[in-house]
Amino acid sequence: MEILRRGAKRLRFELRKGELDAFRVYLAELEAARPRLRLTALTDPEAVQRRHFLEPLALLAALEDLGVLGADVIDIGSGAGFPGLPIKILRPQLRLTLLEANGRRAAFLEGLVGRLGLAGVAVVNGRAEEVAHSPGHREAYDLALARAVAPLPVLVELALPFLRVGGALAAPKGSAARREIAEAAAALAACGGAVAYVGALAVPAAGTPPTLVVIRKESPTPARFPRRAGIPAKHPLRY
Repeated sequence: MEILRRGAKRLRFELRKGELDAFRVYLAELEAARPRLRLTALTDPEAVQRRHFLEPLALLAALEDLGVLGADVIDIGSGAGFPGLPIKILRPQLRLTLLEANGRRAAFLEGLVGRLGLAGVAVVNGRAEEVAHSPGHREAYDLALARAVAPLPVLVELALPFLRVGGALAAPKGSAARREIAEAAAALAACGGAVAYVGALAVPAAGTPPTLVVIRKESPTPARFPRRAGIPAKHPLRY
């Protein structure tokens, strides 16, 4: 785990033995699940450390610098737990919800959370379009995380209903980030959000850095959003 240890140090995180042990367990669980679940296309352990462990830690550093981490966090479309679980390993006081629509992946997350011995983590098997209308989840979170879930015009509609007013959506994006921001103008206006930050996410030992987009929720999202399952992706909000 030397790639992770050195990279975390560059991000100002001195990983303790228990944290390194947790990441070792995480890596082993990903490897064990590979034959039956498509959790990641990466097979090289060093690449996994860079992409799936260090990138979330770079995100954590940025969120803390921006003051938007909060106490109640939801990871939308969590998949194998990225970026939420690596952040939780370093910040165990967070209350984290992992939202995953695929039942087999949700079951993997349940088992992984148990193996890691993490308290204060809930795994929810469901679609964002449906769960966001549940009283226990609507406007219940300070921060929503989403990596590789959907283009920003769609993601805004899916994520902002989960946030309290004043909360934030943090989404690492690729080279199309600026275009996605422009295309999300109607969704932001409709759902009560505004772009608060756009900047490179400095990931140690990586190539082209992702672009971090942070959207602040400024007003309540109308009750009709998100629309029913599948509609936001098929018909993104537009002017």
